[in-house]
Amino acid sequence: MISVDGLAVEFSGHTLFSDVSFVINNNDKIALMGKNGAGKSTMMKIIAGVQKPTRGHVRSPKEAIIAYLPQHLLAEDNCSVFEEASKAFEIIYSMRDELESLNKQLETRTDYESDEYMSIIEKVTDIGEKYYSIEDVNYDKEVEKALLGLGFKREDFNRATSEFSGGWRMRIELAKILLKKPDLILLDEPTNHIDIQSVIWLENFLINKAKAVMVISHDKTFIDNITTRTVEVTMGKIYDYKANYSHYLELRADRRSHQIKAYKEQQKFIAESQRFIERFRGTYSKANQVNSRERLLDKLEIIEIDEIDNAALKLRFPPALRSGDYPVTIQDLSKKYDEHVVFKNANMTIERGEKVCFVGRNGEGKSTMIKAIMGEVEVEGICELGHNAQVGYFAQNQASLLDPTLTVFQTIDEVAVGEVRTQIKNILGGFMFSGDDIEKKVSVLSGGERTRLAMVKLLLEPVNLLILDEPTNHLDLKSKEVLKEALAAFDGTLVLVSHDRDFLKGLAKKVFEFKDKRVIEHFETVDDFLIRNRIENLKEIELLN
Repeated sequence: MISVDGLAVEFSGHTLFSDVSFVINNNDKIALMGKNGAGKSTMMKIIAGVQKPTRGHVRSPKEAIIAYLPQHLLAEDNCSVFEEASKAFEIIYSMRDELESLNKQLETRTDYESDEYMSIIEKVTDIGEKYYSIEDVNYDKEVEKALLGLGFKREDFNRATSEFSGGWRMRIELAKILLKKPDLILLDEPTNHIDIQSVIWLENFLINKAKAVMVISHDKTFIDNITTRTVEVTMGKIYDYKANYSHYLELRADRRSHQIKAYKEQQKFIAESQRFIERFRGTYSKANQVNSRERLLDKLEIIEIDEIDNAALKLRFPPALRSGDYPVTIQDLSKKYDEHVVFKNANMTIERGEKVCFVGRNGEGKSTMIKAIMGEVEVEGICELGHNAQVGYFAQNQASLLDPTLTVFQTIDEVAVGEVRTQIKNILGGFMFSGDDIEKKVSVLSGGERTRLAMVKLLLEPVNLLILDEPTNHLDLKSKEVLKEALAAFDGTLVLVSHDRDFLKGLAKKVFEFKDKRVIEHFETVDDFLIRNRIENLKEIELLN
């Protein structure tokens, strides 16, 4: 059991949260929720021991192992993937090596009565008790299972970590965490950089193999499936619900309705009291009552209504010309880089109005196929856009294409036409740009902010073929809902690459799976496809015994 007692964080005169206390029990699966800036990541860092609070403590048993996966890693590049993952067992390996060294000393020494000899005996006994109490495990096999489950191939094991992107390095770190079998796993946005199959694998692992888990995530399906408890950080305090995310939303709405009712009753009482005070101030016979009410108002603790944004924001793509019957046609398409084959002899026909998604592990060619459709890479075979295809394209690097000299407002004002121009501030607010944010220059925005702005810009351009490559990586739950509603109402053709199952649910009616250098067409919804994959992934998880 890990206890959080009276945590407070203050900086520059601002209180992030104060007097926060709760307990993390064995096998708890907790979603740590709250709006951006509420202090979720800060609280997780404090529990992980990488940041100190202004006040308060986190207490845990001495032998407890707490593992933490931050959003951004600073990894070293001095070994192979397998060697880096094996560092999960470095304490055990060091114990083994020290035991071997001490035993060799005992074999060669003859000073059996000396203090040094007895000291070595004591060390061997102490370390041996700990080492031999650990379950006998084939550590190499455990590393192999974890790496394969998280999307690596055996040929990747001996490659240097420096050859891999940030997302793949995140997986290596995740593998190390899973291999340590910690008492508490802390995960800050773990699904942002892994593909949909690996998300399913991770989800099954956390449900079936992990002990206590606390996770911050904007992936609604992920947190709904793995968590049974929700701790919400809001307005400097917390609320603790024994419920998963969807149920928590219902309970929070109920809580807020009671707050609103109590707030209105309190405001009515305050107004009546103030009218009484004003009316009878200076009246001798009412002086005691006036003073009593003034003291009561001074001591009154004003009821606060929790922050929530219920703004009804609905966006629709502006009308565009009707495209031809087949906006995308691909025949016998192949792509390779030097000797590395990405895919071979791929065939794909996407009809007008179809909504399809590309799925597959990272590196199997999903983004390459999109670049081929956009004419950004050279390929062998036929890859054609249909008649009158007006393409809206959101690439993973879309943020870098924005004009850095414009403000947030100017960026959207350039593309907004008609009545929507009167709603620019509301639209930006729906994607977390509010107040002075809209006057910021694009050049000073973070990567996540630029991504959100690029998405807003795309939503306002007239297109009939929309191609989106991982559009939700930097969007919060509200922004994703706005985007999903717009896509559901979009009457054009949609090609979507995403690892976010809740986002894909109900959108894609056909799946193209990228696997083993092939593109496989599935005439089923993404939900049906994922159900089959979940069964396959559960079989993998069952092998981790």
